[in-house]
Amino acid sequence: MTKNFSQYAKIIERFRGQVKQSDFEATFLDATKNIAKTERFLLKMEIKRLAQPCTRLIDLRGHVDGECKAFEDEERTHYLDDLAIRVYKDNVSAYGGYTFGVYEAVNNTENNFRVIYQREKAGSLPTAAPSGTPKVQEKLYYPAKFVPFGDFYNRQEERMNFAIAVGVTLANGEQIEATSSDLSISGVKLRFAAMQKISVGDVIKLEFTGLTQEFQFGSQSIFEYQVENISIENQVQLIGASRILDKEKDGFKQFLKGFIQGNKRRYKVNLDNTIAALKSRSLEQFALPKINELPVFVAAREGKFVPRYALTCNNNQAVYQYWQNEAKQSTLYNLIDSDRVERMLRAEKTGHSLLVYSFVHQSQGRSYFYTADEKQLAQDESFARHFLGFAASKSTFAVTMLSIVAVDKAKANAPLTLANTLTKKDAYLDMPISEEVQSILSGLSYIVVATDVTTKQIRSDYQQFNYDDIVTSKLKAFGHKRLVNVPAMDEIGVNYRNQRQEPRFVYKTPVEVEAEGVMWTGTSQDFSVSGLKVHLDKSAVLTKGEIVKIAFPNLQKITSTFELKSLPYEVMRINKKKNVLNLRVHVERHQHIGRAFFKVLIEKNKAKLTKEEYADMTPGLAKALRTIYAKSTSVPSFFVQSSGSRYKVETLAIGNNEKPFLMSMKGLSDRPKHLNLYPLLHHPEAANLVNLTLKKLQQADAPAEETLFISIKRNVDAIDQAVTTKLASELSSTKLKKMFIDKARKNGEFYCVQIKLSRTVEPDMEHLNPELSYIGSYAIHRGKQLEQEIWSVAGVMQCFDITQEVINRHKLLN
Repeated sequence: MTKNFSQYAKIIERFRGQVKQSDFEATFLDATKNIAKTERFLLKMEIKRLAQPCTRLIDLRGHVDGECKAFEDEERTHYLDDLAIRVYKDNVSAYGGYTFGVYEAVNNTENNFRVIYQREKAGSLPTAAPSGTPKVQEKLYYPAKFVPFGDFYNRQEERMNFAIAVGVTLANGEQIEATSSDLSISGVKLRFAAMQKISVGDVIKLEFTGLTQEFQFGSQSIFEYQVENISIENQVQLIGASRILDKEKDGFKQFLKGFIQGNKRRYKVNLDNTIAALKSRSLEQFALPKINELPVFVAAREGKFVPRYALTCNNNQAVYQYWQNEAKQSTLYNLIDSDRVERMLRAEKTGHSLLVYSFVHQSQGRSYFYTADEKQLAQDESFARHFLGFAASKSTFAVTMLSIVAVDKAKANAPLTLANTLTKKDAYLDMPISEEVQSILSGLSYIVVATDVTTKQIRSDYQQFNYDDIVTSKLKAFGHKRLVNVPAMDEIGVNYRNQRQEPRFVYKTPVEVEAEGVMWTGTSQDFSVSGLKVHLDKSAVLTKGEIVKIAFPNLQKITSTFELKSLPYEVMRINKKKNVLNLRVHVERHQHIGRAFFKVLIEKNKAKLTKEEYADMTPGLAKALRTIYAKSTSVPSFFVQSSGSRYKVETLAIGNNEKPFLMSMKGLSDRPKHLNLYPLLHHPEAANLVNLTLKKLQQADAPAEETLFISIKRNVDAIDQAVTTKLASELSSTKLKKMFIDKARKNGEFYCVQIKLSRTVEPDMEHLNPELSYIGSYAIHRGKQLEQEIWSVAGVMQCFDITQEVINRHKLLN
């Protein structure tokens, strides 16, 4: 209703929750007898509306002067502060449930910023306190939860949440009581009321007293388990143990198998690992296609390190293309060589990156690359200024930050966490790593992450160095020779929607398609050993699953070994216009001639055939490389989620979170396992980047950027006094920047970060549905909530710590 009922607030308050009472009509009529009939009718309708059940979720984060936390009620999760929780409980008690009256009361608490603003506007509140400080305090906490990339832990068996009494005999013979937390066929998790002296590897004896009261296990009722893990949560000791079986046919094992299968919907399957994996997998799918850094996998050959694979996407394509010559051949070997890898490794031990300064000289249509890293330039400080001034004068000048991490082959696996419940339809999503991919991974030593940190301000600063008397002989020493035999370097696209199990090649040749005596002509677009894409000249009346016969008239002219006529193919997909077919070989009895022919064609013409964009020459390699990188990355990704008409940033994901800037934000947080993003988000312009700029960004747009100078004072408890954030553009001169840096380092910590915000693409639900469906089958509400969270992600913001480059630059400038 749009009518203002504020004048009847006392009457509305009096009749809270009384609508269903038998005497409501009479009591209400008596209380409102002095009100006009029409007004009385509208007021009664309003009271009845407020008593109607409500299903809306309440999220007051950013709307109230208070710290909000998750509050669960009737399987709904609201985000309320302490005052709102008290109002919620009071009104639920009055209304007898969650109604629109509860919803509106919680959204109109005294500390709601909207309510405060309306009162100030009406003049009922002073705009400022006597001291001159605003009535509404500045928001000090921007909590964000950390989610690790690659958090995929599969269980061989389903666990059922089941709490029963268990008698435990410890390794020392002491007998105590415990309660089970969850139960599987071969394992159990136990809760102890007090801390017990138990070690991993101990053999303990369990008697499931809560089960023996209802079921008979025969002669054996005590079973041996081995302690596998020990943890403490909320001051409660948890023990994970696995069953020790001493015989193949075990009655208790068979009992548990039937008991869990028959009761898992009643007691609910433990979904913790699947939920964690789904969150990690979905965030990875949003982040990796929008990375701005270029991950390069380095291989060891003949005692030297050479770049072998690069993971690319739209955002980092410019970095990849910068390191290409005029023939579009990769020259990343100029940026990453054995000597530089050794310097990177030494820098990594001290927690630093390696800065490389470069430019490309064009002469007679050829590209000549010049690079010098900070360690090389440190040997001759006078020449360093000359080199940097000369390089910065070139339009191709770039500053690249290099970091390095060892390749961990064990991180290549990203199993689905479904306890072996996968359907045949989804089995291809969980295929093991092939021997060919494992062989390739065994030859890779390091991931070098190249981040282009060049900005107009950085270029302008380095252009201040005079290079009139530069020694050309020294300059030439940093030029790279052009190689006749360029090392092989493959570009691997980050593409989650490409689930193909075979490489595809672009190839156009006439095709004849026949079905039930009707023939259509067309042209092939691409092919693989087992598949084919055809563009028909005219629309075809075909459906998915139909078997058609294919002929290749032109290809038949070049082979007599294979008969390329009437080859059966199954229609896997057809577009709306019915003129583009995706086909797969259909094997009836014997080997498919088309598959044999295309296999020979590919093997003999690999060098000539054009690989389809982002197609994987080695199926499974792209997935393995991106999984390794996701689990190893030290570049944090912050996820922007839509919440009504506004945006919120409450989640970040990273592979390695032990970085100084992240640890500082963790130290500012008042919650465990959370970071406080106050240094990033409290600045109005930084907030506008999220709230305003993101609305204008399209998925294909280049990321929006800002550079922040951040000071965090030590030994200051008040966050707003400890943290100072300035945009680089606010510090308009080199002198002001130096003053900010010196003061910050003197009083505490200084950081300079580049933030790059991109609009995310829609999630590939086919990639996520197996785990999402598994969760939804046992916890419908949780599954819907997770799906809503996935679809709410609108943007991803990467944060690059460039403090090292800024400090080095201002040392040289002074």
